Amino acid sequence: MRDKRFVAEHRGGPLKKEQHRQLMQWACVCARHILPLYGDKTDPLLEQALEIARKWQRGKATVGEARQAAFAAIAVARASINPVSVAVARAVGHAVATAHMADHALGPALYALKARQLAGQSIEAERNWQNAQLPTEIRELVMSARLAKEKAFKLLE
Repeated sequence: MRDKRFVAEHRGGPLKKEQHRQLMQWACVCARHILPLYGDKTDPLLEQALEIARKWQRGKATVGEARQAAFAAIAVARASINPVSVAVARAVGHAVATAHMADHALGPALYALKARQLAGQSIEAERNWQNAQLPTEIRELVMSARLAKEKAFKLLE
């Protein structure tokens, strides 16, 4: 079930345009933070997707372009055989998909935690880092929504 707090004002929800942009920015920061875990050479489609996300934040890309970039990143995930690389690519896909649906912003954080867990690294350190990156205006929204999702991802330590 979709969390109605993530529905944009222009669609009848409470989420302001600036909050949506902040969610996109935070999602991209979370995805970019784990990009080095992808492997020796990052797939260029992942970098391109993050660039489209940055353009969308500045009003220079459409939601349709962001959706296509998200599909491309998810295709990279499907083609990957390394579980850590899959999680990284899914994080990027969800980051850029935030343009389409703001609640996708939780995906990069969750997949970043999953990537750290699969890589044998501390998910607590990653979670704390993510929390420190959250803008004040969206902190409560993200923190409350993420807790339930982490349980579903089996990420609680």
